Amino acid sequence: MGATQDGQAFAKPKQRKLLFSAGLSWMFDAMDVGIISFIAAALAAEWSLTPQQTGLFTSINSVGMAFGAAIAGIMADKFGRRAVLLWTLLIFSIASGLSAAATSLTVLLILRFIAGFGLGGELPVASTLVSESVPAKDRGRAVVLLESFWAAGWIAAALIAYFIIPKYGWQAAFLIGAVPALYALYLRKSIQDPPRYLEQAAQRKGQKISFRERLASVWMSEHRRSTIMLWILWFTVVFSYYGMFLWLPSVMVIKGFSLVKSFEYVLIMTLAQLPGYFTAAYFIEKFGRKFVLVIYLLATAASAAWFGSATSEGMLITAGICLSFFNLGAWGGMYAYTPELYPTKVRSTGVGLAASFGRVGGIIAPFLVGMLVARNVEIGSIFWLFFFTIVIGALAVMWLGTETKGKELLD
Repeated sequence: MGATQDGQAFAKPKQRKLLFSAGLSWMFDAMDVGIISFIAAALAAEWSLTPQQTGLFTSINSVGMAFGAAIAGIMADKFGRRAVLLWTLLIFSIASGLSAAATSLTVLLILRFIAGFGLGGELPVASTLVSESVPAKDRGRAVVLLESFWAAGWIAAALIAYFIIPKYGWQAAFLIGAVPALYALYLRKSIQDPPRYLEQAAQRKGQKISFRERLASVWMSEHRRSTIMLWILWFTVVFSYYGMFLWLPSVMVIKGFSLVKSFEYVLIMTLAQLPGYFTAAYFIEKFGRKFVLVIYLLATAASAAWFGSATSEGMLITAGICLSFFNLGAWGGMYAYTPELYPTKVRSTGVGLAASFGRVGGIIAPFLVGMLVARNVEIGSIFWLFFFTIVIGALAVMWLGTETKGKELLD
């Protein structure tokens, strides 16, 4: 089914409903990830965690996300986007709620792995579903706007951290993270698989594609260049994001601010994510995917170097605002770009595997930052590491990427 037919099948009110429904699940995911960064700072004080233990706590989520992204991506190509979206949402919600009852670091790490599995699986499936359900002229903008719900989730996490954690403890924050389980019941009725996927599934009825064949398909000659570029892009973006943002409250404490004050400043920085998404959503259809990714990534790299070397309170907040603005705009571009590079039968597999490889960066970075902080490496030096990492991602897109603006999805 072509994009024109898809556009007719999904009248604008229905597109908006789909975007809002998937966006809310995305918001809950972001809220869960965001809460982790604030809980890490609170737990470090309450449980006397070492920097290495704090790094392990913030990394374990990404370990689960790496497995979840790969497995859910493959399952969504086999069983449908809707079913896998619902199951992954339930898994992460229940595990998040149970985390409130954890009395030891070991139990908490196990539950955070399970929550990460569900969360990591849900994100690439949701972006694939929206990408397939919207006509070409609006597709990039729609997926970036879907990503903008991530900022809403982080803002919610910052508000929970500022108002709830100091008064009611970190357990209350995890309990709030269980709310999406109820939302999954609503999603069951409001979201359907895209016509494009259903038509392809009907054509392939009776044909079984093995895991090995799906994995091999993304490395076929026609997709190899895109896969290499995407895996580099995802690794560098996820590495830098989780290394920087999961440590932001703790970095603010290291720079001499109180825990509550650090939460307040991170909330201000987080608000800058929304205009970052909205500008990216506008530019992605005007100038293309590669333009948005390269410009926003290079600006993120510059902001990282600035934040790491900032000494005054004003410079620190301004650099943090720029970091949030450009980094999250780049995330939106990346999620819009990735599904457009694979055909329908393996689209979710391609997105899931790229996201899964990226999560390896999310595993390494927070733990690496913990080790470097423990060895008294200066924060400025740590953020220069992120500067160079992000530049590599921008260069990969510049040299290996192909522009997909206005093009039909591959069947």
